[in-house]
Amino acid sequence: MTVTSPDPQRVREASLEALHRLRLPLPPPNFPLAWEPGDLVELRSGEEIEARAAILNVVLARAFGMPPQLATQWLREARLEERVTGPEWHFVADGDGDERSFALHLEALFALSWLLGIAMDLDPLLPSADGLLERLPNLPQGETFAAWRQRTLAAPRGADDAAAQLDLYYCLDWSYLEAERRRLPLPGQIDSNTIGQRRWALEWAVVFTGPYHGDPPGWEDVDLST
Repeated sequence: MTVTSPDPQRVREASLEALHRLRLPLPPPNFPLAWEPGDLVELRSGEEIEARAAILNVVLARAFGMPPQLATQWLREARLEERVTGPEWHFVADGDGDERSFALHLEALFALSWLLGIAMDLDPLLPSADGLLERLPNLPQGETFAAWRQRTLAAPRGADDAAAQLDLYYCLDWSYLEAERRRLPLPGQIDSNTIGQRRWALEWAVVFTGPYHGDPPGWEDVDLST
């Protein structure tokens, strides 16, 4: 459902207050807003987010030892093969790529699960919740994509809440990188890699429409450079 985005300045003030409470460096005054007043915002469809979560679940399973034949067969039977990115498919089918980088996607998957309403809190102090993988397709037991969707009955977050979470993680991404650059103590149990993965998922899933926004990016095209 497309709605008018919340006031970006008020959202930013809340994000900066959260950084202040965490005793993290604050972005500079000219740090860009994530959207402009009057922009529209929506989430990608629940089915699209579920598909991306299911794909990342298979990618993670491959990183932790799932045989390639079983992984590719599951994706084909789920009719998700065409939604798998090139790098993901090369890793799942052939083991090509940096296994450690793909394993980091656990935190992107956590953010997608939050968007779907099957994870309760994206606490920037803590790693992904215990039991997260139990809420995703049970690959060892051969649970299908359709059966998992029926079991979970996802209730996606509102677009305005997702946008506010995106702004927070946009600011957190800058602050964690700056804190690590300056060798400052981090406030919790996670680092900038975790923050960046969660931001990746939010940037992909939250879609803005306005004069300064283009088409929604593909998964591999999400820009985390700013």
